[in-house]
Amino acid sequence: MDTLQIENYQKVITDVLVGILCQRAKKNVVVLGCSHTYGEGLEDNEHWVHFLSQHNTERLRYWNLGQPGASGDKVIRILYGCEKLIDPRVIIVCWPFWSRRERLGKAPTNIISTDTILKNEDEHTDKNNFLKNVFLVEKYADKNDCQVFHCFAQENYSEHIKELNVLPEHTIKNCYPPYDKHHLADARRTLISTPSLAKDGVHYGVEHHKEFAKLFVDYFSNKLK
Repeated sequence: MDTLQIENYQKVITDVLVGILCQRAKKNVVVLGCSHTYGEGLEDNEHWVHFLSQHNTERLRYWNLGQPGASGDKVIRILYGCEKLIDPRVIIVCWPFWSRRERLGKAPTNIISTDTILKNEDEHTDKNNFLKNVFLVEKYADKNDCQVFHCFAQENYSEHIKELNVLPEHTIKNCYPPYDKHHLADARRTLISTPSLAKDGVHYGVEHHKEFAKLFVDYFSNKLK
């Protein structure tokens, strides 16, 4: 084997090792939520986590752990379940309706507010269950030295956790069409004649997701790194 071949092999090996080290150096970001985070009815490059994952890719590696029908309770179980496998350094929770619960029977079941099982729940139990789950996320972050960011899929509950890293006002639901409240020349007043929906005709379409990711990154860009 001549000198040139040896040098070429050494370069290939060096490039591979550098690539491996760069991948290991990245922080793992887990994004948790319900079907809106999972991307129900959308292609893999159309949901908000995809658009979010284009941010700071040299330092961050994104994992979409959204699950259709998930409650806040289920979000917590997924987070704690990924601790050893993924070891997230950044946690992003896009909270679903706080009226949802997870019933731990013979098999875990996601329950929505219209289910008769939840007939004795009210706005107070919903709120406190949500705050319990926020507490569990924040305690996980304290224990593992992680960053946490909160946002919302449909209803915005940010007023209850103002002291935390939380996206105010906007949700995946209400972010599109964009409507700026200020009266400056660049204010956006988008008018639409048809709603933006996913292929299933139920979940929000790519326009919602793209705008929501932009709002999220704009709001947290100085911290999400």
